[in-house]
This record gives sequence, C-alpha cells and structure tokens, in this order.
Amino acid sequence: MPKNLLLSLALSFTSVLCLAQQEIPLYSGPVPNAKPSDVKEVKRPDLVVSNVVQPTLSIFLPPKDKATGAAVIICPGGGYGVLVMKREGYDVAEAFTKMGVAAFVLKYRLPNEKTMVDPSIGPLQDAQQALKTVRQRAKEWGVDPDRIGIMGFSAGGHLAATAGTHFKKSVVDNSEAVSVRPDFMILIYPVISFRDGIGHSGSRKNLLGASPKPEQVTLFSNELQVERSTPPAFLTHASDDSGVPVKNSLIFYEALQQHGVPADLHLYTKGEHGFLKTPAFEEWFGRIRHWMDQSGLLTP
Repeated sequence: MPKNLLLSLALSFTSVLCLAQQEIPLYSGPVPNAKPSDVKEVKRPDLVVSNVVQPTLSIFLPPKDKATGAAVIICPGGGYGVLVMKREGYDVAEAFTKMGVAAFVLKYRLPNEKTMVDPSIGPLQDAQQALKTVRQRAKEWGVDPDRIGIMGFSAGGHLAATAGTHFKKSVVDNSEAVSVRPDFMILIYPVISFRDGIGHSGSRKNLLGASPKPEQVTLFSNELQVERSTPPAFLTHASDDSGVPVKNSLIFYEALQQHGVPADLHLYTKGEHGFLKTPAFEEWFGRIRHWMDQSGLLTP
C-alpha cells in the first residue's frame, strides 16, 4: 500500500477518535472471565477491529446546552468475529450528539476460547458492565439514569437484544445492585435468533461454538426470552437482506407485541445487509429520531 495512502488512513483514524471526548477502559480492575493469552488486538486502517481482549467505552457527549439527558450505548456489528467501529459506531455516535443524546461506543470482547473461560457470556458481560458504568456515572456525564438505552447492528444487535432480555441475571460483579436493564433498544438489521433457518449461523458459531447444546441455542434466541418487562424497541431491516434474514426482526417484533412491549418496526424493500447504499443514513436514522421523540426520550 502506498505510504501516502497509509498516512491518509492513519489521519482518518485519528480524526475519528478525536470526536470522542474520551476512551476509557470498561473495567477498572481485572477483566472478568478472562484468561492469560498471547492474543493481540488487530486494528485495520478502515477501523474494523478484531481480537478484542481489553474492552473500552468511547464517550461522545453533546454540548451541555443541547443535552436532552438521553444516552445510548452502541454495539457495532461484525458477526462476533470483528467490530465495524466507524460506520456502526463512531459515525452513529456523532449523529446522536447532534440531537442532544450522549453516546457510548462499546468495543466489546469477541468470543475466543484462547482469551475467555466462557466465550458465550463475554460480550454480554461487557454490555452489562457498560450499562452499569453509564448508570453509575450518569450525573458526571449529564445523563438521566432512567433514559439509558442500547443499540446494536447485526451481531451487535443480537448483543443489544440479549442485554434487553437477559438483564435479570447479572453476569458481572454487581454488588451495588445497579440495574443493568436498558431503558430502550435500537436494533438495526439485528441477529435475533440462533434457531436453524432463522438466525445467522456465523454469529452462532462464533458465540456458542460449532456444536452448541440445544439449551444454549434456546437461551440465546432472544425472541424466546421476551417478557413483559423487556424494554421498548425500535427495529429496522431490509426485506432483501441475504446475510441476516428479515425474519429475525419480524419474530422479535411479534414477541414484543405478544407481551405488550411497545415497539416500532420499519422495513425497507431494498438495503441488503448493512444499508450500504440504501436506505440513506438520514432516512433510517431520522426514523430513530422520530421514535425517540414520540417516546419522550428527547424531552430534557
């Protein structure tokens, strides 16, 4: 690769990070469920990250005079194999700050038998720790502790939906009994189910292994874990998604409806997986703004 292109990509990476006021370690002490290894994090010039072993939160705060008090923790996607940090993380966080919402991009650990005792719960531990951290430091960051949501793309959507349906059991140290229930979920072309014929086989294999037990598949098929206490949700998906079938969003929406949980579902005829060309960012993100406004989340 030409040196000038490498320099340009490096500067781009630096400028993106500068948009965040701070990047902090997710844990103040030892990372739970970790075991010693020689695995090192890999960062590509396009801001796709793999082999995450030290999770972090990148903090994006709106100007104080525009802050609504709402906050969202963003989980980038990548099939539980990589994290698309820029397009499904930093870019979205910046857009949230423009509408007065504090955003926290979660660089969560990716399941790996070399780095974790139990790879299946590693990402959920990080999501719960992120919710706990933002809630504990809400006053410091100008956040209403009762308006902290979680957002996820693709496999990050699976993680967000898992956080929204598995909050009754804490998988991190929580002696302070801080709530790890997100107040709302925003799920963008999410993986929801791990059942055959519905979910994304790559995400299931990366999280649960090549031959998961039936009870694991059921536990992490989030449409089967919805209860009345599940937080409200916004979902969007493209009907022509060949990576993660639109049925994932449909069955989750149906489960939410059956349990009386408020939910919005927006489907697009075209968009494939990733919304790379259509619908435009302003279109689908505008739907999120409208939903949050109608739900009272943007009222200071």
